[in-house]
Amino acid sequence: MNDFLNQTELVWHWLTSGRQWHGDEGIPARLLEHLTYSGLSLLFAALIGLSFGLLVGHTGRGAFAVASVANLARAVPTFGLVVLVVTLAGLSTTPVLVALVALAVPPILINTFEGVRGVDPATRDAARGVGMTEWQVLARVEVPMALPLILLGLRVAAIQVVATATVAAYPGLGGLGRFIVDGLSRNDYELVIGGSTVVVALALVVQVVFTALRRVVVSPGLRVAAPKS
Repeated sequence: MNDFLNQTELVWHWLTSGRQWHGDEGIPARLLEHLTYSGLSLLFAALIGLSFGLLVGHTGRGAFAVASVANLARAVPTFGLVVLVVTLAGLSTTPVLVALVALAVPPILINTFEGVRGVDPATRDAARGVGMTEWQVLARVEVPMALPLILLGLRVAAIQVVATATVAAYPGLGGLGRFIVDGLSRNDYELVIGGSTVVVALALVVQVVFTALRRVVVSPGLRVAAPKS
């Protein structure tokens, strides 16, 4: 109990210190860097994962490739992938983004595919029976019904990217991970735990945002039966 109180006091002291909110190494600047890495990575991952997930889910072609991606994603170590890409491509923003995109694509791709493939075939047939084109079946029937799983994949990817983006600090880049890396190098426990707290808080904010988004865009009937996102 005393250790918890001491840690809480350290975090509070660090967060309320004026020097943490100013300059290039302050929380706002590091948070902006972190959000930039995370946002760009999630955007590119969504473009890739949603496109292929919708295509494969609708046509049924390439299901084996999706399953292979899922199995491969489980075996790839996060930190190892970032370090490998940076080592091969050099120290810059692009290699880190490539690594983060590679980690974010699988949950988006897999959940999108599963969501579309899980639509009742009778519903598809009924849509085609009233004269809908394949594009209309996908856009008006399959996507709305698959939306809970699609959002789940996006939420998992977003939280994973936010957490993994801290690793970008190890190769020497910025973001909230700099607090943790610099704290460890200086044996500054306050800096480590303070930076970790900000990362956790950001992940919780992402969770809240996707929960709110789910309530807005998913119909009440689908929300009841769908997995929580």
